Amino acid sequence: MTLHGAESPAGLLLAAGEGRRLGRPKALVELDGERLVDRGVRTLREGGCSPVLVVSGAAQVEVIGAVVVPNPAWRGGMGSSLRAGLDALPPGCPAVVVALVDQPRVTAEAVRRLIAAYEEGARVAVATYDGAPRNPVLIACEHFGAAAEAAEGDAGARSFLRARPDLVTGVPCGDVAAPDDIDTPADLEAFSRRTRR
Repeated sequence: MTLHGAESPAGLLLAAGEGRRLGRPKALVELDGERLVDRGVRTLREGGCSPVLVVSGAAQVEVIGAVVVPNPAWRGGMGSSLRAGLDALPPGCPAVVVALVDQPRVTAEAVRRLIAAYEEGARVAVATYDGAPRNPVLIACEHFGAAAEAAEGDAGARSFLRARPDLVTGVPCGDVAAPDDIDTPADLEAFSRRTRR
């Protein structure tokens, strides 16, 4: 039971991009024998999110333990995926944790910290690393509309967060997670080397 009722925050994994610089959709990339989309869903579920939604686009995916939300407008950028995901949240959803499929070093503990901040009263909570805000991001339900309205191009929730700094609670996560993303084949090789070690 949270302070805001019995419902848990939902998880929303944005996984619609084609991975142009990588050469293939990031959702289908395997790291340590696990697709990035499955890894992202697992992270959100283990962090306490329920249900978990995955916004798909360039690659149609099936994911155990998640509701897949197709985004026909995925070429319009991450903003269109955020809007599609927010629109698909179940009625009464109290909050949502938004994560990106290409950040495999985000951990369940980072997600738990955002939810804990929400339970303590934060209405928008952002994971920070060395003081810099990155992902994931938790948004309480009363701000879903404003976040969707501000989501344009590849900015995702960034425009909304910058427009309302008074709402944002930074949650330090650098000791348990990292926001490094996989954009290129070299990035993927570096991640693969790290997991092998």
